Amino acid sequence: MEPLSWGAIFAGMFTQLIPVWIALIATFTLSIVYKRRLGLYGKLFDSTIGMIGFALVMFWVFVAIFGAMDLILTHDPLSQVSGMKNKGPGTPLRGAEDGDYAYYLLGGDNLARDIFSRVMSGATIVILIAPLATLFAYMVGITLGLPAGYYGGRFDTLLSFVANLVLAFPVILLFYLLVTPEIVNTGLPQYMAIVLFFFPLVFFAILIHTRLKQQPQKNVIWLCAFLIPLSIMYIVTINAPGTKIDVLGPVDFFDPAAGILVVFVSVVFVNSPTVFRIVRGLTLDIKQRDYVSAAQTRGEGAWYIMLWEILPNARGPLIVDFCLRIGYTTILLGTLGFFGLGLPPESPDWGSTINEGRKLLSIYLHPALPPALALLSLVLGLNLLADGLREESLRD
Repeated sequence: MEPLSWGAIFAGMFTQLIPVWIALIATFTLSIVYKRRLGLYGKLFDSTIGMIGFALVMFWVFVAIFGAMDLILTHDPLSQVSGMKNKGPGTPLRGAEDGDYAYYLLGGDNLARDIFSRVMSGATIVILIAPLATLFAYMVGITLGLPAGYYGGRFDTLLSFVANLVLAFPVILLFYLLVTPEIVNTGLPQYMAIVLFFFPLVFFAILIHTRLKQQPQKNVIWLCAFLIPLSIMYIVTINAPGTKIDVLGPVDFFDPAAGILVVFVSVVFVNSPTVFRIVRGLTLDIKQRDYVSAAQTRGEGAWYIMLWEILPNARGPLIVDFCLRIGYTTILLGTLGFFGLGLPPESPDWGSTINEGRKLLSIYLHPALPPALALLSLVLGLNLLADGLREESLRD
């Protein structure tokens, strides 16, 4: 078979991504139809920049979802095919059997793996780690930043000192230290996970209790509905066979790939102090407002005021920062993968794929260019989405 032309290559990729296009069209159609009922999210569709950013972000979200379901991949991202090493885009697959996709749409890398499948599969890793780790960092920052700004005093001074101490280290250096094998073998990332992953439990427990404490029966039901599954996930996540924390043995049903927990904990730890400072600063400003004084006058508790009066009125800046922070985290994950830190060497994450392609960049462009463009487009989409949200939150 002859190699595919560039037109045929783009047509092949478009066809493989049909589930993504359908999901995007459905998402935009429903969002635009019901945008007046969807609050700030609905108003995003009044902003051209926001819509472009949202489209780029959701494209990679759907790629991650359908890639994990193996609906858009043409080949196993880890499999090697003889004779396909560093082959150009559109090269026919040698020895293809019935049911195999007949081409490497974006060519092969230096280990004869399909670059298209690796880029699509790499999106799953990025979309799994970056937003979820940023969300955990926000729960840590909010849980500590709200009382620090609300109460002030020595508690605020102590937490601010610790946050500034962490922020004094260069971010890349701190990441590098946390994911090096010498630090990992000490069990430090797992001990950090015990502390950091406990904050979502605290956050949801306080959030639910302060809202429903006047309705004891409903309060207990909602606390159990949230805290029981979260507690189970907390225990099985921090437990890992053959490490410093291995108490569940064969009962452990959740065992993330090597390196993912380390990278996840590192992202949460590095981002939490910055989120803490943002939340603390917003709390210092908002707690002087009249509606906070009114809540205090009618006898509301401190945590109710913090979570249900102050936090909702700080949502605009926090949502914008959340989107930007996911972008920063994506870049950091790519940087770690580029240096071969954290995730396994064979991982299809974009940083590792760029690093593998970099070694032959003067000869072959196709192994490094697609993952680099994927990383660029996702970060660009997050930045445009943040701009659109900032614009609409100012109008809100």
